[in-house]
Amino acid sequence: MISSLYAAERGAGPKTVVFLHGFGGCHGDWHEVISTLAPDSRTLAYDLPGHGLSLDFPGGGPAKAAARAVLADLAARRISRVHLVGHSMGGAAAVLMALAEPVGIASLTLLAPGGFGTEINGPLLRRYAAAAGKSEIRACLAAMSGPQSPPSERIVDVLGEMRARPGQLHKLVEIAAAMTRDDRQGVIPRERLETLAMPVIVVWGTDDAVLPCSQADGLPAHFHLHHVLQAGHMLVEEAPGLIAEIVRHNMKRRSRPLRPNSAPAAG
Repeated sequence: MISSLYAAERGAGPKTVVFLHGFGGCHGDWHEVISTLAPDSRTLAYDLPGHGLSLDFPGGGPAKAAARAVLADLAARRISRVHLVGHSMGGAAAVLMALAEPVGIASLTLLAPGGFGTEINGPLLRRYAAAAGKSEIRACLAAMSGPQSPPSERIVDVLGEMRARPGQLHKLVEIAAAMTRDDRQGVIPRERLETLAMPVIVVWGTDDAVLPCSQADGLPAHFHLHHVLQAGHMLVEEAPGLIAEIVRHNMKRRSRPLRPNSAPAAG
C-alpha cells in the first residue's frame, strides 16, 4: 500500500468495496453506509489526496490525481477487482478509474458525481472549503443537504477534527479554487461513459444545491438512474440505508456485453 494515502479497512470476504468521498470529506463520511452493508464484504474507505490522513499525498487535489492514486494503492495491495462507490468529486474519480481500468471494476455506484455537467455551485463549495468552526461547517452542510436532512453532529465532529489539522484548510481552499474556476467544472464526455460495460447506478437528490440533478439527463441507456426525492447533495449522510441497499443491489448485477473492439471485461 502507499504510505501517504490512507484507507480505513473493515471486514473480510471475497468481494472488496471501495468508497471515495466527496470534496471536503473523509473516510469517516461512510461510517453508516459501511455499517449497514453485509458483513461478508471487505471495505476500503479512502481519504482522497489532500484530505484527512492523505493530506500530504503529493499533488493531491484533482479527481484525476485521486483516481491514479487509488488505482496505484489497489495494485500495491494486490486487489485486482473491486466494487466502486464514489460521491461528488469521488464520483468523478470513480468514473476515471473505471475508464482507465475497466476490467478491475466489478460495479460502479455514483452519488451525485462530479464531471457530468459544467454547472457547479462554486460560491457554496468555496465557503465550505474555508469552513473551520463547527457552526460554519454545520451551516454549509445544511445548505448542501435537503430540507428534511439536518446534518448530524457526528459528521460535524468528524469534519471539525479533520479541518483542525495544520494545513488542511489551506489545501481545501486551494482545491476548491481549482475545481470551481469560473464557476464551472470539467466534464467527462458522454461518449466515454458509453464505453463502460460494468453495472452502473447513478443516484441523485432532487434538491441538490451543488450539482443539479438535471446533469443526470441523457445518460447512456444502460446506466440505471435513481432520484432521491427531497434529498440534497449529501446523500451519504442523508440516506445511508438507501445508499447501502443500492450498493448491495448493484454488486449483484452483471456486466453488459461489450461491443466489438472493446477491451475485454472479467465476468
